[in-house]
Amino acid sequence: MKHSREEKIEALGKVIDTLDILRVECPWDRKQTNESLRPNTIEEVYELCEALLNSDKANIKKELGDVLLHILFYSKIGEESGDFDIADVAEALNAKLIFRHPHVFGDTKVNDSHDVEQNWEQIKLKEKGGNKTVLAGVPKSLPAMIKADRIQEKASNVGFDWDERSQVWDKVREEIGEVAKEIDAMSQDRMEAEFGDLFFSLVNAARLYGVNPENALERTNQKFISRFNYVEAAAKKAGRNLREMTLAEMDELWNEAKSIEQN
Repeated sequence: MKHSREEKIEALGKVIDTLDILRVECPWDRKQTNESLRPNTIEEVYELCEALLNSDKANIKKELGDVLLHILFYSKIGEESGDFDIADVAEALNAKLIFRHPHVFGDTKVNDSHDVEQNWEQIKLKEKGGNKTVLAGVPKSLPAMIKADRIQEKASNVGFDWDERSQVWDKVREEIGEVAKEIDAMSQDRMEAEFGDLFFSLVNAARLYGVNPENALERTNQKFISRFNYVEAAAKKAGRNLREMTLAEMDELWNEAKSIEQN
């Protein structure tokens, strides 16, 4: 269903009015702070990401509402402390969008989305109170794989990247060799360091080939879960316990699961 601009504004206003009432009359809502809400916010964002990954449109709408509630809640807390309110948040966002899109609202010329990304990094460095270094805008609390992808993306946007994407495979092979060397030496600390370098190089390879490494790994996670659940269910149906089965017997069920997927 498509709504008019007025209907969208009215709907958002209703949520703001409801939150204002809850903040006064609900004991739970009344006691919330930035600190107490933060864990819930992280959970809501992950739930939204899961719905997006599953292309679950009904849950995408639901989880977007939950994330929006948190945005409005933090803004309400900011209003109560006299620091800012939702209008300040929206105005600041609008100003940033216009400033960071000179190819739309100004005279800057771009050829493609890559040019836009490169411009963004330069603009962020120039912004008042913005990032002082290229990598300063990467949140420290990001999961390691997402952080690696963002670090490499930002470095690439200022020209620090491979001339040819095929060159990255030399780096991957080099890191595999380094891991094998440390495994032979049985140095736990060095193994961890070299595995990290290998993962970083693989994330870099995925980026260069237009593959989101987080989505790719989650896809494999879900595939493994599906196949392993089949193995477990098939074993149970046969009156067997996985711990009592041989690896060859479990592999046979695993291959059955793969065959079902392919068909």
